Amino acid sequence: MSEEKLSVFPMGEKNDAYARYFVGQSYLKMLTTEGVVIGNVTFEPGCRNNWHIHHQGGQILLVTGGRGYYQEWGKPARELNAGDVVNIPPEVKHWHGAAPDSWFAHLAVEVPAAGASNEWLEPVTDAEYGSLK
Repeated sequence: MSEEKLSVFPMGEKNDAYARYFVGQSYLKMLTTEGVVIGNVTFEPGCRNNWHIHHQGGQILLVTGGRGYYQEWGKPARELNAGDVVNIPPEVKHWHGAAPDSWFAHLAVEVPAAGASNEWLEPVTDAEYGSLK
């Protein structure tokens, strides 16, 4: 699957502002920053974000295309495909990203909450990522 067919939403520019929190190349197009913040995040094959925690509000992922993974700390990774929804409660350490052989795109919805913040942690190691099915 090519990046052109991932989503009806625009792919956006290279995600340089957050590049230090990703292994590989991602792209970001903010769809709205009013009320509920929603970004279209696109991952090249093999790209994934670091482990991170959303404090207070949490996050919802709406998968729009490709194949990827979501994993919570201490749990097995879950394969994601177009149409999947992931509800990430606040205070849960997790990561998400593309499969090694597929582009991947999701809408990242920030759940509004007073004092909400995001804490970026260590990268997902090549060994952790390489063990995925």
